This record gives sequence, structure tokens and C-alpha cells, in this order.
Amino acid sequence: MAISTSFAEAGADLELVGIQKRFPGFTAIEHIDLTIPAGSFFALLGPSGCGKTTTLRLVAGLEDPTEGRILLGGKDVTSLKPHKRPVNTVFQSYALFPHMSILENVAFGLRRRKIGSPVEKAHEALRLVELDHLADRKPAQLSGGQQQRVALARAVVNRPALLLLDEPLGALDLKLRRQMQHELKQIQQEVGLTFLHVTHDQEEAMTMADTVAVMNKGRIEQMGAPEELYELPRTVFVANFLGQSNLFSVTVAGSTESVIHTDLNGNRISLLRSRSQRDSGDITVGVRPEKLRLHFEAPPVDAGVNVVGPGRITDVSFIGVSTQYTVEVPGSGEVQVFAQNVDAGPAARAGDEVWLSWLAEHTFGLADDRLDTGALTADFSTRAIAAQAALAE
Repeated sequence: MAISTSFAEAGADLELVGIQKRFPGFTAIEHIDLTIPAGSFFALLGPSGCGKTTTLRLVAGLEDPTEGRILLGGKDVTSLKPHKRPVNTVFQSYALFPHMSILENVAFGLRRRKIGSPVEKAHEALRLVELDHLADRKPAQLSGGQQQRVALARAVVNRPALLLLDEPLGALDLKLRRQMQHELKQIQQEVGLTFLHVTHDQEEAMTMADTVAVMNKGRIEQMGAPEELYELPRTVFVANFLGQSNLFSVTVAGSTESVIHTDLNGNRISLLRSRSQRDSGDITVGVRPEKLRLHFEAPPVDAGVNVVGPGRITDVSFIGVSTQYTVEVPGSGEVQVFAQNVDAGPAARAGDEVWLSWLAEHTFGLADDRLDTGALTADFSTRAIAAQAALAE
């Protein structure tokens, strides 16, 4: 997809300095210091009520911070009105004018601002999203995915320094959403703008963003590349919000220069010191379900392998590419195992006695002192309610 030089202008750095936002009766944002480099695709990820949408509204100028400053390209825009900021927003609702053609929708903002050659620039933006051949159609004649592309073209045509994406794919079905994830990333790379994407969808954030910031209760809990957050979460919240994790409360029993050894009800659980936030006392350790292996006999002792069991399989869910097992292990609770289906059908059945093993190098140690199962249950309930609400919208 070729792109002209008029869309190749780089975006600008976004810097949030000491941002707080308080409303009567509650605080939406406790404290945020954040720098998003020019030309990057940055995602704010978190559950409903964590402060991510409020952060986006502050950047857009739709809310004023209680404390702190917002800088764009080094310029303080904290007190600027929304229309004076070099920022555009793409919402979940496309907000296209139904009586206008697609071309007129994209050119509308340019005409209002009396920008030269609005039709030519609108055609160029539509070519970017591969919809120029539908320029004469009305929004009602387009699919949801096509309408979202038009909304993106309308935002990009203004060449903002920063493009804000507020749950832009939430109204699309799963297949189309995944297609649009890849297309949005491709467009961002080609136009070179700075993208700030707000979402509660972990897959969406990990698929598109260069950097993901996981928000919780008005603060950034952890920030980094998607693979870094997934492989090495620092807290229980991040470990469970970004994918699934098996978490265990253990006690440090000894260590070497590079390895920490812990005790889980008589089972030795080892992890690399470099992969743990704590190295003494009671700590929480975890491992992702796809890292575990099932055994029908106790595996041989290996210093680099952690083993728990025996346990009993209580549930088997075949989902195509993998089978998800729930294993009840005395003293360890329910453990989830995701096994890739390299053979035909599940390899084990409900009721089977099994042992579980995983490499010590796949274990991570969290900053939390102890695993609060009650808090986790409440968090999962909140996420389930939020997911149901999202489906109902």
C-alpha cells in the first residue's frame, strides 16, 4: 500500500506529567507520569473504571486535570480547548453523517477549516484505507468494518500529531475485529502518526501496540512490550488480566546466586532470581497454563523442572487448536493446563490421575506478598460483568 508524503509526517511525543483527576466523591486517576514517543502505537489497557478513558479524555481536552500537565511535541496543551489541540479521536460509534457521501464525510473537516484541496486530500485518505472506490456511497451502504475505515480516514486526513482510539473496534464481530486490528497497525506504521489506543481487550492491545500500559485503580500497574508483560508480569492483577495464570502462595526455602527455591506444601518450586520481584519470605509465584505438561506417571527429578501432583483432572474443554484441562491438585487448588492438539482429540480425560511439570525458567515471582483469592474472585466477577455489558451494547 503506497502512501504519499503528505501523510508521512511524524507524530509528536505525548507526555503526561503528574496527572491526577478527581471527581466529587472519587478519584479517577491517582497519579500518572508517562511519555509516549512520536510515531509509536501505545495502548492503555484495563478493566472498566480503571481510569483509561478518563486519561484519553484529558489528552483530548474533554476533561481538565486536577493536577499535572499535558505536553504534545514539547508544547504544554493542558489549557488548550479541544479544537485547538493537534489531536483527533476515533470512537467506537463511527459518527458519520448519513446524508453525506463517504467522500464528503472525509472532506467535511477540511472544508470547515478551509484547508486547500479538500477533495483531493479526502481521496488520498480513502485510498489509504482502500475505500476510494466507494467514495460516492452513503454510510448506510457500507459494512461496519468499512464505516470504521471511513472514520479512520476522516481522522487521519487532518494529519493530527496524535490520534486517539477509544475502543474503536468494540462494535465489530470477532472475525472483522481481528482483521481490523492488523489493518490499523499497518496504517499506523505507514502514516507515522502517534496512536494512543484505549481498550479493555487484551488481545487487541497485544496485537497492535508497540507498548502496553496496564491500568488499575487510576494508576499504571505495569508498562512494557506486550511479550514482556505476558511473560514476566509483576503483580497478580497483571498476571490475571493479561491472559491466564496459575498462581501459588509459596515460602522461600533457599537460594543461589541465580535461582530461588520455594516450598509449595512439600513440593519444590524453583525460579530464576531475575524473574522474581521478591526473594525472601512468603511470595506469590506463577506460570502460564500453556507452559505446563501433563504426565500419567511422576516425572523423574530434574533440577530445572518443577513438578506438582498427583492431581485429578476435573474438566476437559476441547477448543480446536488446544485442549484446556482443569486439574485439582491437593494443597495447590485448581491448576489450568493448555495443551496444543498435535494429535487427534484430547490426550487425557476427566478423572485421570496426572502430574504437572514445567520448566523453572518459565516461573515468575510477583511483588504481591500473598495470593488473595477473594480479591481475585471479585476481580473475575467484575470482568465477567464488564464482558457481558460489552456484548449487550
